Amino acid sequence: MEQLLFWKAVVCGGVFVVLFAAERLARAAPAPESSARLFRNFGLWLIVLLASPLIVAPITAFGANHLIWARDPALAAGMIGVAVLIIDIILLDLWTYWLHRAYHRVPVMWRLHEVHHRDEFLDTTSAVRFHLGEVVLSAVLRLIPITVLATPLTTVIIFEAVILASALFHHSNVKLPRGIERWLSYVVVTPSIHWVHHHAVRADTNANYAAFLSVWDRVFGSRSKTRRMPDMKIGAEGIEDLSFSGLLLAPMMRKPS
Repeated sequence: MEQLLFWKAVVCGGVFVVLFAAERLARAAPAPESSARLFRNFGLWLIVLLASPLIVAPITAFGANHLIWARDPALAAGMIGVAVLIIDIILLDLWTYWLHRAYHRVPVMWRLHEVHHRDEFLDTTSAVRFHLGEVVLSAVLRLIPITVLATPLTTVIIFEAVILASALFHHSNVKLPRGIERWLSYVVVTPSIHWVHHHAVRADTNANYAAFLSVWDRVFGSRSKTRRMPDMKIGAEGIEDLSFSGLLLAPMMRKPS
């Protein structure tokens, strides 16, 4: 298990470094001159990194160790094991899609998720800009599919790596060849899809919820018809970004009527 966690960190760290460098060599949209948002994003990420071994990881491990039924060990062997792993990832990705929709539709959940959407520009650091409260709540709610599907802890860790790598990619400001991105978008979420989700127009913000496989938005009718433009306004409609301390306190603050 420790080895799998190590490789998860190596792979995701490598993806982050490559994309962080690439989006500075081949930008799809002009980057803001101020680096203040980078400090806010990295600060929120640091809190999650420090808290994950103490809070998030134990929650996930608890779910994986308290399943409501046990799978046949034969399902983990050979090609059958590979097929089961792929099915598990697809089902967990489907859960993530609906959970994301809930974060946009349930007011108390949106208070947490709004911290992510207040970012007024997108790059790889946006992919790790989440309030700790949202990360913990997501880990708790993910216990539902883990226990119902009897998902092995190794599968959950692999899925986490897939989702994080995907998030780093589709939040990135990397300019991709149009043809390549178009074909990729039929299978996975690309920047052209997810940047629209961060468009500071409520109709687009409440669309394009998919996290890894792009098919879910087409299947469930939540795909926006808006095309990504380099100059499209990023953020949440009617609100601005906050200071680092303001982002930490935002979910607890009373909203103006």
